[in-house]
Amino acid sequence: MRVFCTVTGILAAIAWSSFGFAQATLPTQPILPPAQLVREVVYNEQNDHQSHGYWRYWIQRHTASKTLLEEQIETADGPISRLMLTDGHPVSAEVQHEEQSRLQHLLNSPSEQARHLQDYLEDEKRLGRILALLPDAFLYTYAGEENGCYKLVFRPNPDYPARTIEARIFHAMGGTLWVDARMKRLVRLDAHVQDNLDFGYGILGRLYKGGWFQFERSQVSTNDWKTTRLEVHLMGRALVKSFAKETSELRGGFAPVPAGMNLAQGMAMLQQTPASKSAATQRPMIAPSELALRR
Repeated sequence: MRVFCTVTGILAAIAWSSFGFAQATLPTQPILPPAQLVREVVYNEQNDHQSHGYWRYWIQRHTASKTLLEEQIETADGPISRLMLTDGHPVSAEVQHEEQSRLQHLLNSPSEQARHLQDYLEDEKRLGRILALLPDAFLYTYAGEENGCYKLVFRPNPDYPARTIEARIFHAMGGTLWVDARMKRLVRLDAHVQDNLDFGYGILGRLYKGGWFQFERSQVSTNDWKTTRLEVHLMGRALVKSFAKETSELRGGFAPVPAGMNLAQGMAMLQQTPASKSAATQRPMIAPSELALRR
């Protein structure tokens, strides 16, 4: 799960029944105060993540001009992936060669491997910092229950001292949080930038009001929850240059792989599975128009 990893992580409906669990009858409201419930959710997320499994899955990325489908395998040295489809069609022989060369360069370059691992570890740390903000940076109001989840509306806590850029950006948002009532895990988060956010009194930059992000997560094993949908749509200005951060991803087809594989083993697994049997190539492409209907 990486919402701010590329600004990462981390999308589809939550399939509770696939694990054979019976739905618990929920109380009319959480027994815990909302802030304490969120604190326990963050604790579970951070601690269960320490013993996470390793997974293989597809990632469907939408851009303004095309739709890409990648297959990714998690390894102890960070995830490794290859491009499988473009706009629903297998990639050309030239693109296959480029993908092979990219992966081979990674395996043959100790410096690239070190950078790859460092980027992965930084993403993990950034995720931890963002999660740690949730209990104190916002004020929560219980808003009912939905599909086995407690629904919490949140707004910035005016007394919270947001000192870092990450904290200031996240703290500028308000929205809705869904928490699995039985397991106290984070299921969905919708957030919007409520007001323009200036840096250096607006001289250094500004994050514009109205930007939003959303992610959804599904349970894939007893302890593991994975991001199945990620949307990031932020606009702003850095000095005199405008920018737009646009991310639209769906993830699925989660299958466990051996824990602790290195990059070479992950690459071998990607290459050993015939394309016709790959989980990625079995994924029907979702058109941008259909994706828009899910928002």
